Amino acid sequence: MEMIRDLWGFLKERKKFWLLPIILFLLLFGGLIIFTSGSAIAPFIYTIF
Repeated sequence: MEMIRDLWGFLKERKKFWLLPIILFLLLFGGLIIFTSGSAIAPFIYTIF
């Protein structure tokens, strides 16, 4: 949780709120790849990229 607080403090102090959607998008796709790596739909995920 400290890393999230540090990241939020950085974004707030430097007025870099435009980075927030990029970070959320990367986290979403990273989680998608990690959670589907051992499942039957894994071959279909790789066609997205």
